[in-house]
Amino acid sequence: MTTDIQNHASKVFSAKDLVYIRRIAEQELAGLPPEALDTVADRDALFVLANGEGEQLAIVEGRDAAFAAARAHEMRPVSVH
Repeated sequence: MTTDIQNHASKVFSAKDLVYIRRIAEQELAGLPPEALDTVADRDALFVLANGEGEQLAIVEGRDAAFAAARAHEMRPVSVH
């Protein structure tokens, strides 16, 4: 038996317009081509935008810029710690 809260949570977390934003992990940086980081001023300020399946949609410099990019593409950003 599912509750109203479980139904609501299921809809929220499976929403197609939801994008998760988190700081990029150090091992992910190692997997990027060197030229991808040529113009990055602060590697500690890189954030990943990912869909519900964990697929990376973008890497953006700056948390505020990541949220702005998500909203510019009509997505609902959620911070992941």
